Amino acid sequence: MAGSSHGHTPAAWTGVIIAFIGFCISGAFMVMNQPLGFWGGLIVVALGGVVGMAMRAAGMGQPKAAHQVVVSAES
Repeated sequence: MAGSSHGHTPAAWTGVIIAFIGFCISGAFMVMNQPLGFWGGLIVVALGGVVGMAMRAAGMGQPKAAHQVVVSAES
């Protein structure tokens, strides 16, 4: 999808960064054999999705009109 701006928004970047941090937390606690820390990291991953959706709802995501495909018929 060359030329597409899919996912290049503050909402997408923030959500992914928070989810990545949660993934790292969860992985570290899994190696340390600490179940509570592991589940806490997964909660941070879910929080990243919630933050991303909230930011998109606040207008920091890609506008809905950008998802529509324009097809022109030539005579």
